[in-house]
Amino acid sequence: MKIHWFLPLFLCSPAWIEAAPEVPAGSGAQASVVARVGSVDVTLEEVKAALEKLDARQQEAIGRDPALLNQVVRLLLVQRLVLNEAKGKKWDEQASVKLAVERARESAIAESYLQSVAKPAAGYPSEVELQAAYEVAKPSLVVGKQWKLAQIYIAAPEGASKESLEKAAAKLGEVKKAVVEKGADFAALARKYSDEPNSAGQGGEIGWMLEAQVQPEIREVATALAAGAQSEAVRMKDGWHFLKCLEVKEATTPPLEQVRVALTQRLQQEQAQAKRQAYLASLLEKSPVAINEVTLSKALVK
Repeated sequence: MKIHWFLPLFLCSPAWIEAAPEVPAGSGAQASVVARVGSVDVTLEEVKAALEKLDARQQEAIGRDPALLNQVVRLLLVQRLVLNEAKGKKWDEQASVKLAVERARESAIAESYLQSVAKPAAGYPSEVELQAAYEVAKPSLVVGKQWKLAQIYIAAPEGASKESLEKAAAKLGEVKKAVVEKGADFAALARKYSDEPNSAGQGGEIGWMLEAQVQPEIREVATALAAGAQSEAVRMKDGWHFLKCLEVKEATTPPLEQVRVALTQRLQQEQAQAKRQAYLASLLEKSPVAINEVTLSKALVK
């Protein structure tokens, strides 16, 4: 499970500090306990709160790999254990800790208020505004030409032993004869001969690919194939590749309905950002900032 890069992101996020609020006694939390260590519980509500406070990249990672959710729960349990230990030693009563907590509280209040004043207007964007934004965004929404490809891969990496290369050459000869001379079923040959197990199990299919997604060494060959056509064996550093084009999609622009949700969210985010900046500018206009540069310079003196 690849979680190492994710842990620092979670530990450094606000969720690590705020995601485990106290659950009032008698609240029914016992029924939603998802994990426990000693006398410390983590509830479903706390896990949801933690996930909501993660950024989009972190949430996307958990969506791709649900095993990361288990790690989030473990981190919350560790946080609770550390918190209990700290409170037991009255760590929270230290002046520096109290100051840090107060600053975090003030920051949370200010940010929450800013979000409220920057909230997009109700009903924004309207259908007319959404349609106008769609027309402007059309050039950037174009999805390029795509090819649905299948392959038969024969492993013959550069630097392999003479014996391995001889076996690969023999297999290459068999596949060439079956594909070129006998016109055998490509999918059946992929299942029988291909050395890439994932695509072999799918009859060689590797899915839809844009031109930029095709490896440079085979791009020219792959993108020249018409639907139903297949290539000669193409030599790459890792071995030999027979390619077949299953389908072709010409470049298209998705209709508004397909991008409605994403476009609406983008417009709302843009309006929220504009309202936030306008509010801050207005606030500073009413209360101009004055900085004593001489005194401030002393902050850098060691």
